[in-house]
Amino acid sequence: MKLEHEVLRVHTKHAFTISRGSESEYRVVAVRVTDADGAQGWGEAAPSKFYGETADTIPAALGMFAPVLEHADAWALEDLEAELDHVIRGNAAAKAAVSAALHDLAGKRLGVPVYRLLGLNPARAPLSSFTIAIAGADEVRRKVREAASYPVLKIKLGSDHDEEILRVIREEAPNAIVRVDANAAWTPKHTLNMMDCLVAHRVEFVEQPLPPHDLEGLRFVRERSPLPIIADESCLVAADVARLAGVVDGINIKLAKCGGLREAVKMAAVARANGMLVMMGCMIETSLAITAAAHLAPLLDYADLDGAALLADDPYTGATINGGVIKLPDGPGLGVTRARR
Repeated sequence: MKLEHEVLRVHTKHAFTISRGSESEYRVVAVRVTDADGAQGWGEAAPSKFYGETADTIPAALGMFAPVLEHADAWALEDLEAELDHVIRGNAAAKAAVSAALHDLAGKRLGVPVYRLLGLNPARAPLSSFTIAIAGADEVRRKVREAASYPVLKIKLGSDHDEEILRVIREEAPNAIVRVDANAAWTPKHTLNMMDCLVAHRVEFVEQPLPPHDLEGLRFVRERSPLPIIADESCLVAADVARLAGVVDGINIKLAKCGGLREAVKMAAVARANGMLVMMGCMIETSLAITAAAHLAPLLDYADLDGAALLADDPYTGATINGGVIKLPDGPGLGVTRARR
Protein backbone atom coordinates (compact mmCIF):
# COMPACT_ATOMS: atom_id res chain seq x y z
CA MET A 1 0.00 0.00 0.00
CA LYS A 2 1.08 3.54 -0.77
CA LEU A 3 0.67 6.19 1.92
CA GLU A 4 0.09 9.84 0.97
CA HIS A 5 -0.98 12.95 2.87
CA GLU A 6 -2.22 16.52 2.43
CA VAL A 7 -2.17 19.34 4.99
CA LEU A 8 -5.47 21.23 5.16
CA ARG A 9 -6.32 24.51 6.89
CA VAL A 10 -9.77 24.79 8.43
CA HIS A 11 -11.43 27.52 10.46
CA THR A 12 -14.00 27.56 13.25
CA LYS A 13 -17.12 29.69 12.98
CA HIS A 14 -16.09 31.43 16.20
CA ALA A 15 -12.79 31.58 18.10
CA PHE A 16 -12.59 28.35 20.08
CA THR A 17 -11.38 29.12 23.60
CA ILE A 18 -10.64 26.66 26.39
CA SER A 19 -8.63 27.05 29.58
CA ARG A 20 -5.35 26.51 27.66
CA GLY A 21 -5.87 29.12 24.96
CA SER A 22 -7.84 30.26 21.94
CA GLU A 23 -7.62 29.46 18.23
CA SER A 24 -9.72 29.88 15.11
CA GLU A 25 -7.47 28.28 12.46
CA TYR A 26 -6.43 24.63 12.61
CA ARG A 27 -4.20 22.51 10.39
CA VAL A 28 -5.22 18.89 9.97
CA VAL A 29 -3.59 16.21 7.82
CA ALA A 30 -5.68 14.15 5.40
CA VAL A 31 -4.22 10.69 4.76
CA ARG A 32 -4.80 8.32 1.85
CA VAL A 33 -3.74 4.66 1.55
CA THR A 34 -3.82 3.17 -1.94
CA ASP A 35 -3.55 -0.58 -2.51
CA ALA A 36 -1.89 -2.20 -5.53
CA ASP A 37 -5.20 -2.41 -7.40
CA GLY A 38 -5.96 1.27 -6.87
CA ALA A 39 -8.48 0.85 -4.03
CA GLN A 40 -8.23 3.72 -1.53
CA GLY A 41 -8.95 4.40 2.12
CA TRP A 42 -9.07 7.83 3.78
CA GLY A 43 -8.24 9.05 7.25
CA GLU A 44 -7.36 12.25 9.09
CA ALA A 45 -4.91 13.34 11.75
CA ALA A 46 -6.05 16.20 14.00
CA PRO A 47 -2.89 16.99 15.98
CA SER A 48 -2.79 18.63 19.39
CA LYS A 49 0.26 20.41 20.78
CA PHE A 50 -0.88 19.29 24.23
CA TYR A 51 -0.08 15.71 23.19
CA GLY A 52 3.12 16.66 21.36
CA GLU A 53 1.87 16.70 17.77
CA THR A 54 1.48 19.38 15.12
CA ALA A 55 0.73 19.39 11.40
CA ASP A 56 4.52 19.51 10.96
CA THR A 57 5.25 16.37 13.00
CA ILE A 58 2.50 14.29 11.38
CA PRO A 59 4.21 13.95 7.96
CA ALA A 60 7.43 12.82 9.64
CA ALA A 61 5.56 10.08 11.51
CA LEU A 62 3.72 9.05 8.35
CA GLY A 63 7.08 8.73 6.63
CA MET A 64 8.08 6.17 9.26
CA PHE A 65 4.82 4.26 8.77
CA ALA A 66 5.07 4.11 4.98
CA PRO A 67 7.57 1.19 4.86
CA VAL A 68 5.33 -0.85 7.18
CA LEU A 69 2.37 -0.42 4.87
CA GLU A 70 4.27 -0.94 1.62
CA HIS A 71 4.03 -4.74 1.63
CA ALA A 72 1.49 -5.21 4.46
CA ASP A 73 -1.68 -7.27 4.39
CA ALA A 74 -4.42 -4.61 4.34
CA TRP A 75 -6.83 -7.01 6.10
CA ALA A 76 -4.56 -7.54 9.12
CA LEU A 77 -5.90 -4.47 10.92
CA GLU A 78 -4.99 -5.61 14.43
CA ASP A 79 -1.43 -6.45 13.42
CA LEU A 80 -1.00 -3.19 11.53
CA GLU A 81 -2.06 -1.00 14.46
CA ALA A 82 0.29 -2.95 16.72
CA GLU A 83 3.13 -2.54 14.24
CA LEU A 84 2.64 1.22 14.08
CA ASP A 85 3.06 1.29 17.87
CA HIS A 86 6.35 -0.58 17.50
CA VAL A 87 7.65 1.85 14.89
CA ILE A 88 7.31 4.96 17.06
CA ARG A 89 5.88 5.81 20.46
CA GLY A 90 3.10 8.36 20.84
CA ASN A 91 2.11 10.21 17.66
CA ALA A 92 -1.44 9.02 18.22
CA ALA A 93 -3.13 11.39 15.77
CA ALA A 94 -0.89 10.17 12.94
CA LYS A 95 -1.64 6.56 13.86
CA ALA A 96 -5.36 7.26 14.10
CA ALA A 97 -5.36 8.65 10.56
CA VAL A 98 -3.75 5.48 9.20
CA SER A 99 -6.10 3.30 11.25
CA ALA A 100 -9.16 5.12 9.89
CA ALA A 101 -7.85 4.84 6.33
CA LEU A 102 -7.27 1.10 6.70
CA HIS A 103 -10.77 0.55 8.10
CA ASP A 104 -12.19 2.71 5.32
CA LEU A 105 -10.37 0.56 2.76
CA ALA A 106 -11.59 -2.70 4.34
CA GLY A 107 -15.18 -1.50 4.46
CA LYS A 108 -15.06 -0.36 0.84
CA ARG A 109 -13.70 -3.74 -0.28
CA LEU A 110 -16.50 -5.56 1.54
CA GLY A 111 -19.12 -3.02 0.49
CA VAL A 112 -20.21 -2.33 4.09
CA PRO A 113 -19.96 0.65 6.47
CA VAL A 114 -17.26 0.46 9.14
CA TYR A 115 -19.89 0.11 11.88
CA ARG A 116 -21.06 -3.11 10.18
CA LEU A 117 -17.46 -4.25 9.88
CA LEU A 118 -17.26 -3.90 13.69
CA GLY A 119 -20.66 -5.50 14.32
CA LEU A 120 -22.27 -2.34 15.71
CA ASN A 121 -25.83 -1.03 15.51
CA PRO A 122 -25.99 2.71 14.68
CA ALA A 123 -29.43 2.99 16.28
CA ARG A 124 -27.72 2.63 19.68
CA ALA A 125 -25.69 5.83 19.29
CA PRO A 126 -26.39 8.42 22.01
CA LEU A 127 -27.03 12.09 21.26
CA SER A 128 -23.93 14.18 20.72
CA SER A 129 -23.35 17.30 22.76
CA PHE A 130 -22.54 20.66 21.17
CA THR A 131 -19.68 22.64 22.71
CA ILE A 132 -19.89 26.20 24.00
CA ALA A 133 -16.36 27.53 24.36
CA ILE A 134 -15.22 30.05 26.97
CA ALA A 135 -16.29 33.61 26.17
CA GLY A 136 -17.82 36.69 27.70
CA ALA A 137 -21.47 36.64 28.76
CA ASP A 138 -22.83 38.28 25.61
CA GLU A 139 -20.94 35.95 23.29
CA VAL A 140 -21.91 32.88 25.32
CA ARG A 141 -25.52 33.98 25.10
CA ARG A 142 -25.25 34.31 21.31
CA LYS A 143 -23.56 30.92 20.93
CA VAL A 144 -26.22 29.17 23.02
CA ARG A 145 -28.96 30.73 20.92
CA GLU A 146 -27.21 29.50 17.76
CA ALA A 147 -27.11 26.02 19.32
CA ALA A 148 -30.80 26.06 20.25
CA SER A 149 -31.52 22.87 18.26
CA TYR A 150 -29.06 20.85 20.37
CA PRO A 151 -30.58 19.29 23.50
CA VAL A 152 -27.14 18.55 25.03
CA LEU A 153 -24.54 21.27 25.63
CA LYS A 154 -20.94 20.84 26.73
CA ILE A 155 -19.67 23.96 28.47
CA LYS A 156 -15.97 24.79 28.58
CA LEU A 157 -14.97 26.19 31.96
CA GLY A 158 -11.68 27.11 33.62
CA SER A 159 -12.04 30.89 33.35
CA ASP A 160 -12.32 33.64 35.94
CA HIS A 161 -16.07 33.91 35.28
CA ASP A 162 -17.26 30.29 35.27
CA GLU A 163 -20.29 30.92 37.45
CA GLU A 164 -21.45 33.71 35.15
CA ILE A 165 -21.11 31.38 32.15
CA LEU A 166 -23.29 28.78 33.84
CA ARG A 167 -25.87 31.38 34.77
CA VAL A 168 -26.10 32.59 31.17
CA ILE A 169 -26.33 29.04 29.88
CA ARG A 170 -29.31 28.29 32.09
CA GLU A 171 -31.01 31.56 31.24
CA GLU A 172 -30.77 30.75 27.52
CA ALA A 173 -31.19 26.96 27.69
CA PRO A 174 -33.25 26.12 30.78
CA ASN A 175 -34.15 22.63 29.56
CA ALA A 176 -30.85 21.54 27.99
CA ILE A 177 -28.71 18.73 29.37
CA VAL A 178 -25.54 20.50 30.47
CA ARG A 179 -22.10 18.97 30.89
CA VAL A 180 -18.95 20.86 31.86
CA ASP A 181 -15.31 20.41 30.91
CA ALA A 182 -12.62 22.29 32.84
CA ASN A 183 -9.76 20.97 30.67
CA ALA A 184 -7.59 20.31 33.76
CA ALA A 185 -7.75 23.93 34.95
CA TRP A 186 -9.03 23.42 38.50
CA THR A 187 -7.59 22.22 41.80
CA PRO A 188 -9.33 19.64 44.02
CA LYS A 189 -10.41 22.38 46.43
CA HIS A 190 -11.78 24.60 43.68
CA THR A 191 -13.60 21.67 42.06
CA LEU A 192 -15.41 20.86 45.27
CA ASN A 193 -16.12 24.54 45.88
CA MET A 194 -17.77 24.65 42.46
CA MET A 195 -20.07 21.72 43.17
CA ASP A 196 -22.92 23.70 44.73
CA CYS A 197 -23.00 25.94 41.67
CA LEU A 198 -22.78 22.98 39.28
CA VAL A 199 -25.59 21.14 41.04
CA ALA A 200 -27.72 24.28 41.19
CA HIS A 201 -27.39 24.61 37.41
CA ARG A 202 -28.26 20.92 36.95
CA VAL A 203 -24.94 19.89 35.42
CA GLU A 204 -24.87 16.21 34.44
CA PHE A 205 -21.15 15.49 34.93
CA VAL A 206 -17.73 17.13 35.17
CA GLU A 207 -14.98 16.29 32.70
CA GLN A 208 -11.28 16.47 33.64
CA PRO A 209 -11.34 19.09 36.39
CA LEU A 210 -7.72 18.42 37.46
CA PRO A 211 -4.29 18.15 35.79
CA PRO A 212 -3.80 14.77 34.03
CA HIS A 213 -1.21 13.42 36.49
CA ASP A 214 -3.21 14.17 39.64
CA LEU A 215 -4.94 10.82 40.00
CA GLU A 216 -5.09 11.03 43.79
CA GLY A 217 -6.70 14.42 43.46
CA LEU A 218 -9.26 12.96 41.07
CA ARG A 219 -9.96 10.14 43.54
CA PHE A 220 -10.33 12.68 46.36
CA VAL A 221 -12.79 14.72 44.31
CA ARG A 222 -14.75 11.72 43.07
CA GLU A 223 -15.25 10.38 46.61
CA ARG A 224 -16.81 13.72 47.62
CA SER A 225 -18.53 14.79 44.42
CA PRO A 226 -22.31 14.59 43.94
CA LEU A 227 -21.64 14.51 40.18
CA PRO A 228 -19.84 11.90 38.06
CA ILE A 229 -16.23 12.69 37.15
CA ILE A 230 -15.02 11.79 33.64
CA ALA A 231 -11.32 11.54 32.76
CA ASP A 232 -10.08 12.91 29.44
CA GLU A 233 -6.48 14.12 29.50
CA SER A 234 -5.72 11.51 32.19
CA CYS A 235 -6.76 8.65 29.90
CA LEU A 236 -5.00 8.11 26.58
CA VAL A 237 -4.99 4.36 25.83
CA ALA A 238 -6.49 1.11 27.13
CA ALA A 239 -3.62 0.59 29.59
CA ASP A 240 -4.69 3.79 31.38
CA VAL A 241 -8.28 2.71 31.93
CA ALA A 242 -7.84 0.05 34.63
CA ARG A 243 -5.73 2.34 36.82
CA LEU A 244 -8.53 4.89 36.68
CA ALA A 245 -11.12 2.45 38.03
CA GLY A 246 -12.22 3.81 41.40
CA VAL A 247 -10.50 7.12 40.60
CA VAL A 248 -13.12 8.46 38.17
CA ASP A 249 -16.57 7.38 37.04
CA GLY A 250 -15.81 7.23 33.35
CA ILE A 251 -13.41 7.91 30.51
CA ASN A 252 -13.41 10.08 27.39
CA ILE A 253 -11.95 8.27 24.36
CA LYS A 254 -10.52 10.23 21.44
CA LEU A 255 -9.01 8.66 18.34
CA ALA A 256 -6.35 11.37 18.24
CA LYS A 257 -5.30 10.38 21.78
CA CYS A 258 -5.44 6.60 21.56
CA GLY A 259 -4.09 6.05 18.04
CA GLY A 260 -6.76 4.06 16.26
CA LEU A 261 -10.20 2.50 16.06
CA ARG A 262 -9.14 -0.83 17.45
CA GLU A 263 -7.48 0.75 20.48
CA ALA A 264 -10.65 2.78 21.04
CA VAL A 265 -12.76 -0.40 21.04
CA LYS A 266 -10.37 -1.93 23.60
CA MET A 267 -10.69 1.14 25.81
CA ALA A 268 -14.46 0.87 25.78
CA ALA A 269 -14.27 -2.84 26.65
CA VAL A 270 -11.88 -2.27 29.58
CA ALA A 271 -14.07 0.54 30.89
CA ARG A 272 -17.17 -1.65 30.72
CA ALA A 273 -15.31 -4.47 32.50
CA ASN A 274 -14.58 -2.02 35.33
CA GLY A 275 -18.12 -0.65 35.55
CA MET A 276 -17.14 2.74 34.12
CA LEU A 277 -19.01 5.14 31.86
CA VAL A 278 -17.80 5.49 28.27
CA MET A 279 -17.66 8.76 26.39
CA MET A 280 -16.06 9.65 23.06
CA GLY A 281 -14.87 13.13 22.22
CA CYS A 282 -12.97 14.84 19.46
CA MET A 283 -10.59 17.62 18.56
CA ILE A 284 -11.46 20.38 16.09
CA GLU A 285 -11.64 18.03 13.10
CA THR A 286 -13.27 17.78 9.70
CA SER A 287 -16.07 15.35 8.92
CA LEU A 288 -13.44 12.85 7.79
CA ALA A 289 -12.08 12.35 11.31
CA ILE A 290 -15.44 12.87 13.02
CA THR A 291 -17.04 10.17 10.88
CA ALA A 292 -14.34 7.65 11.83
CA ALA A 293 -15.14 8.28 15.51
CA ALA A 294 -18.89 8.30 14.91
CA HIS A 295 -18.78 4.73 13.59
CA LEU A 296 -17.95 3.74 17.20
CA ALA A 297 -20.83 5.74 18.71
CA PRO A 298 -22.97 2.64 19.47
CA LEU A 299 -20.38 1.70 22.12
CA LEU A 300 -20.92 4.91 24.08
CA ASP A 301 -22.91 6.34 26.96
CA TYR A 302 -22.03 9.90 25.98
CA ALA A 303 -20.85 11.43 22.71
CA ASP A 304 -19.16 14.76 22.03
CA LEU A 305 -18.57 14.62 18.28
CA ASP A 306 -19.16 18.20 17.25
CA GLY A 307 -15.68 19.04 15.93
CA ALA A 308 -16.83 19.39 12.32
CA ALA A 309 -20.07 21.16 13.27
CA LEU A 310 -17.94 23.96 14.72
CA LEU A 311 -16.19 24.56 11.38
CA ALA A 312 -16.97 27.27 8.85
CA ASP A 313 -15.25 25.41 5.99
CA ASP A 314 -15.51 21.64 6.41
CA PRO A 315 -13.98 20.11 3.24
CA TYR A 316 -15.75 16.75 3.66
CA THR A 317 -19.25 15.35 3.94
CA GLY A 318 -19.88 12.43 6.28
CA ALA A 319 -21.54 11.84 9.64
CA THR A 320 -23.75 14.64 10.95
CA ILE A 321 -25.01 15.61 14.42
CA ASN A 322 -27.93 17.86 13.50
CA GLY A 323 -29.94 18.46 16.66
CA GLY A 324 -27.50 16.17 18.44
CA VAL A 325 -28.65 13.10 16.52
CA ILE A 326 -25.66 11.18 15.13
CA LYS A 327 -26.46 10.14 11.57
CA LEU A 328 -23.89 7.87 9.96
CA PRO A 329 -23.49 7.66 6.19
CA ASP A 330 -24.59 4.32 4.80
CA GLY A 331 -21.93 4.10 2.10
CA PRO A 332 -19.12 1.55 2.31
CA GLY A 333 -16.15 2.19 4.57
CA LEU A 334 -16.36 5.49 6.40
CA GLY A 335 -18.82 6.77 3.80
CA VAL A 336 -17.05 10.13 3.53
CA THR A 337 -16.94 12.20 0.36
CA ARG A 338 -15.17 15.44 -0.54
CA ALA A 339 -17.58 18.32 -0.17
CA ARG A 340 -18.53 20.32 -3.26
CA ARG A 341 -17.78 24.03 -3.14
